[in-house]
Amino acid sequence: MMVIDDLGLMDNPTFRDMHGPTIGERFRRAWMSVVEAGGLDTSYAALTNFFQRALPWPDRIETNSPQLESERRRSAVEIFNDGLDVQRVGVSYAIDISFQSLDPALAARVANATAEAFVREQVQTTTKAAGEGIAWLERRMREVGDQMNRATRVVQQFRAKHDYSIGQDETPIEGQGLAPSEEQPTRQTTLEQLEVTADTYRKMYESLLGAYTNSVDQQLYLIANARVITSATSPKKASRPRKTLILAFGALAGLVAGIGFAVVRRGLDRNVRTPHQIRRELGLACIGELPPVSFRRGGFGRLDEVLRNPDSSFSGSLRSFKAIMGLAGATPSRRRIGITSVSPGDGKSTVVSNLAALCGVSGTTTLVINADHKSALANELLLSSDFNVIDGDSGSPKDIGKQIRFIEKTSFYYLKNDVSNSTNLLVPDNMEKLLSDVDAYSVVIVELPSFSSGAEGLALCPLLDGVIVVAQWGVTPLDQLEDLTQTLKNTNSSVLGVLMTRVRSVSAHRYRKRAGQAPR
Repeated sequence: MMVIDDLGLMDNPTFRDMHGPTIGERFRRAWMSVVEAGGLDTSYAALTNFFQRALPWPDRIETNSPQLESERRRSAVEIFNDGLDVQRVGVSYAIDISFQSLDPALAARVANATAEAFVREQVQTTTKAAGEGIAWLERRMREVGDQMNRATRVVQQFRAKHDYSIGQDETPIEGQGLAPSEEQPTRQTTLEQLEVTADTYRKMYESLLGAYTNSVDQQLYLIANARVITSATSPKKASRPRKTLILAFGALAGLVAGIGFAVVRRGLDRNVRTPHQIRRELGLACIGELPPVSFRRGGFGRLDEVLRNPDSSFSGSLRSFKAIMGLAGATPSRRRIGITSVSPGDGKSTVVSNLAALCGVSGTTTLVINADHKSALANELLLSSDFNVIDGDSGSPKDIGKQIRFIEKTSFYYLKNDVSNSTNLLVPDNMEKLLSDVDAYSVVIVELPSFSSGAEGLALCPLLDGVIVVAQWGVTPLDQLEDLTQTLKNTNSSVLGVLMTRVRSVSAHRYRKRAGQAPR
């Protein structure tokens, strides 16, 4: 309390707010800034009043419940103890006194005042102890002096009577039958005894007087057992918080939290990510993994990506998929292939167009039947100036076989479905008739509607030699993919496997490596 009273810390707002604003105060300031910046005083008045009632804001506490003087002093002592730090320097007798405060100058003043108060308290303690010793010597000197004076008076009285003894007490012992000459010796106080007693008290008094004189002389030169070696100065930088340490621990905690979150997210993630997951959950083979391609169409690739960049990892992966499917030689067992997906945007149209282009440029007569009117083939292929579309003999609209067009750049034939007339290819009978009419084509690739668009397009799957399901890596839900494959199996369709697109996992590196090692 000595330091607190000397510096008036109880009335110092910087000292009272040594730990900075509380969480409630910070939240209040942030909320009031948002309210004032957005002009939401009227709209969110009820919410502001709720926060004022719920949060223990300092201004409201000081107004409604003023503290007593004892409480203020106790609070000041607690704040002082929290900020004060006293440590021994090594194994020496030096101590280091420091104080934490938001104001550097105040921290230096409090540290210096604490050291001065400690030295002053040492002097006061020594002075008080010396004063108590002197007071005791004074009392003892008075007592011994009185006893010395009485002994001296007794000696003087004894000498004044010119007698050898005073207070003689002679008592003969009766019943012994002794002669008068054989009387017992008597007890008596002699002059020598009185003088020895008086001399003893005089020596005691002289000893106490000497001690008293020395104590009074030394009291003027009392010093403390401690001194200030170096005064505290205002720090140039903040000692706490330790930003480097906090940054390191924060980065470590963020890394651990991120890894934990990734592990939990991976455990709860039910999207398609690995071929092993497809084999384990669906019992199907992952027949290909196509890496992403930086392009405007969702980062997957253009309709003629394999022709524009034949040496890219995307092209190499698609050629590997084509070889796995046996489409290089157009085997009779794999002449009519259907390609579908769970939802639009999985890259189904890109796979169909580039796979047909690979077959076309290799000399295989390829026909692409677009049975999905929402696909990119229907919206971009025929309308883009990049593709040279050669019209055939259209003939009657009912003669759907004559609506086939040749795409010169990609070297495959293309047939677009028209759902507005009676030749809708989503009708199984119409599709069956068309497949029998286009038997001259070596490879027929049918782009089927996505599963989310409806299950009516899946009725065409039993007419095909096999169906390939396209799934987007990390996006297509495994449950929906399982529903699609189960529906295909229920219609007695042959599911050839799952082709993943936009794959960013490690398992796709083998395709990129193979594409990088391909001869130029």
